[in-house]
Amino acid sequence: MSTLMIYGATGYTGRMAAEHAKALGLDLVIAGRNATALAALAAQLDVTYRVFSADEHAAASLTGIDVLLNFAGPFVHTAQPLMRACIASGTDYLDITAEINVYRLAEQLGVDAREAGVMLLPGVGWDVVPTDSLAMHVASRVQQPHALRIALQVPGAMSRGSAMSVGEIIGAGVLARIDGHLVATPDAPPQHLDFGAGPVLCAPLSFGDLVTAWHSTGIPNIAMFVHITGEAFPDGDLSQLPDGPKQAQRDAHRARAVAEVTAADGSVARSVIETVNGYSYTPLAAVEAARRVLGGERRVGFATPAGLFGVGFAQTIAGTRIIDL
Repeated sequence: MSTLMIYGATGYTGRMAAEHAKALGLDLVIAGRNATALAALAAQLDVTYRVFSADEHAAASLTGIDVLLNFAGPFVHTAQPLMRACIASGTDYLDITAEINVYRLAEQLGVDAREAGVMLLPGVGWDVVPTDSLAMHVASRVQQPHALRIALQVPGAMSRGSAMSVGEIIGAGVLARIDGHLVATPDAPPQHLDFGAGPVLCAPLSFGDLVTAWHSTGIPNIAMFVHITGEAFPDGDLSQLPDGPKQAQRDAHRARAVAEVTAADGSVARSVIETVNGYSYTPLAAVEAARRVLGGERRVGFATPAGLFGVGFAQTIAGTRIIDL
């Protein structure tokens, strides 16, 4: 049996993923930096654990690991050393990041990964599985798709880890893909997009889809937006935030995204994807992606979820549906 390592397994989402992977009967090793927390979780799940930092020495800790699933954010600090460690050790790399610079890094390291026979597959959670599938679905509804707009609806409370990653997303600046190239667009205005209940104002923000949707659909012009409701983007001392929303809070806030494609002839297609709360979706989708990779569904070099697993992958997670508007 092939072996999966979940790095950052004692975090809010990583723990849910580790529990799910164990319940599926996967050959699991958990890892991270906190030996005490790892030992407790390993005893609970009856799995082995490894303690190491995401640094230049990480490859030595990946012996016997076929797939590494990284849950340790902010990913700007962990993705590069772990990707390089995976390339050195022959281990496929997956993560759940929303940080665009991690996708750009994976894209850049794709050649090295391909030469090493390794796959780099960032974004196997709520970021970017639903929107990647949605982009491919909407693109198929028009002839000669020319431009794509994607907006995320972010409701409810945010986990401490996600709130810290948001700082990295904002710090990347506002980007768009124009004629196939990523371009800084600091003056991009908010735009109205419709999640199914009428247009709402969405702010431009740079998510990983600016990279993944380009690879998955080939659409040369892509812009990303977010519609924030409730207390989704907290401020103040982020270290004081709770680990993440409770089950009841997650159940109260389903997740949605909208994608709108404009064809070369000016025709427009729009679809919405709706699913369970992003924090509930992420461990399910990430572990399912890892299970498939362990089973041989892989492509060396940089890959995207829908590009690898197909346009229907997002809807394999229960409670997910795409609605054409």
